[in-house]
Amino acid sequence: MRAVVLENYGGVEQLVIQEVPDPQPQAQELLIKVQTTALNRADILQRMGLYPAPPSQYEIPGLEFAGTVQEMGSKTTGFKIGDRVMGIVTTGSYAELLTVHYQQAMIIPKDLNFQEAAAIPEAWLTAFDALVDKGNLQKNQTCLIHAGASGVGTAAIQIAKRLKANVAITTSEKKIKTCVDLGADRAINYQQEDFVEVTKEWTKGKGVNVIIDLVGGGYLQRNVRAISTKGTIVQVGLMGSGKPELDLGTLLRKRITLIGTVLRTRSTEEKITLTQNFSELLLKDFKKQFRTVIDSAFAFEDIPEAHTRMENNLNTGKIIIEIS
Repeated sequence: MRAVVLENYGGVEQLVIQEVPDPQPQAQELLIKVQTTALNRADILQRMGLYPAPPSQYEIPGLEFAGTVQEMGSKTTGFKIGDRVMGIVTTGSYAELLTVHYQQAMIIPKDLNFQEAAAIPEAWLTAFDALVDKGNLQKNQTCLIHAGASGVGTAAIQIAKRLKANVAITTSEKKIKTCVDLGADRAINYQQEDFVEVTKEWTKGKGVNVIIDLVGGGYLQRNVRAISTKGTIVQVGLMGSGKPELDLGTLLRKRITLIGTVLRTRSTEEKITLTQNFSELLLKDFKKQFRTVIDSAFAFEDIPEAHTRMENNLNTGKIIIEIS
């Protein structure tokens, strides 16, 4: 099969397609013919050598996929050859084939195409986990979502509105309309407004109940100022710069919960549980309730250009790669 193999770390020139042996499914695995994958910030960090994948003979980036079942292990159930499926993987979706535990695979709703499906797994599972499991966001509470126009951000807006929460987001001016159209109640232009002051006014001095932060860096201390008493900050990304600082006195006084979370390092069992919970609660009739936000699509051979677009923060929503 063809796959992007990282032999060295660095710039986009390291994203080289090679011929490598086809993977073989274990007893509880499906062999997937990958149709599409999608970019994530973690892919860029991995390419730069800053987000290592588990050791393997070939280091193939990629955290999510949409494709068809080509082979099934002897202990898999609930699938058949040719089923259209999507899901998350620890690594390996920049390839024509991959293997995945069958319980991590989700049947693609019939009204979604492969591009739309590839935009779901990593972003929507991350947002669902951050808001529902980690953040415990409740009806009528307030939520601040940083990087609201990112893949995770656009998913989080819609999930938070499904929970009947009030949503504020931070983004750049040109991306505000997308976030408002998805349901954001207050869009904050981070280039011109101070989100701490805006959210204080928006919540009448109470602070927001839940913050979902994909930025990190200098945002940490500002999040502590913006959060409510007994509020929860969920750190799910590190897009930003600046040295993180933390006022422990305020953290204690407000009784703030600060949670860090990623999907890659979780056990297979944890990933299965998250996948199944998401499938049961949100995946049914997905297109009738939610919409994926796709920024652009690139051919397999053009992955370097896709990485450049994301690194320059030009995308609104997900960047899709057509594998086959």
